[in-house]
Amino acid sequence: MSDTPEPSPESKLSIEPTAETIPWYKEGLRFGCTGCGNCCTIEGHVWVDRREARRLARHLGIDLDAFGKKYLRKVGWRYSLTEVPIPGVRGKRACVFWNGVCTVYPARPRQCRTFPFWKENLESPETWLEAEGLSPGVGAGRLYSIGEIEDLAAGKGETGGG
Repeated sequence: MSDTPEPSPESKLSIEPTAETIPWYKEGLRFGCTGCGNCCTIEGHVWVDRREARRLARHLGIDLDAFGKKYLRKVGWRYSLTEVPIPGVRGKRACVFWNGVCTVYPARPRQCRTFPFWKENLESPETWLEAEGLSPGVGAGRLYSIGEIEDLAAGKGETGGG
């Protein structure tokens, strides 16, 4: 028998999930890539780190310096893939590797591998609905579990399709 007294119920920390700690998407979310390319033509940046640039360069059969000069642009302290005009669509641009299909799909960056399970899309049901407006695959297709969603939001794993 121990001389240490049992902690009082008030002093025990609650480890039970609460409404504040359980994400709104606890039942999972659906996504099925349709290959539409909408995620490849969203205005913004496709960020790549050195490892991803190296993988893309290797996939294309060129050295890292040549890849950087041809396909990357510096934005602040980070690098983004360049964009190209979409033929016949004034003012609209696409990822440099979008040509009706992703031409680097097996080597695509983490940001592409984890779409649409980005933290900003998972902030609320409203932000998820905004993502649904960007791509017909968001809210349709396979049901991803909360664990899969959280891994993808952390940049681990990838969605299927394309």
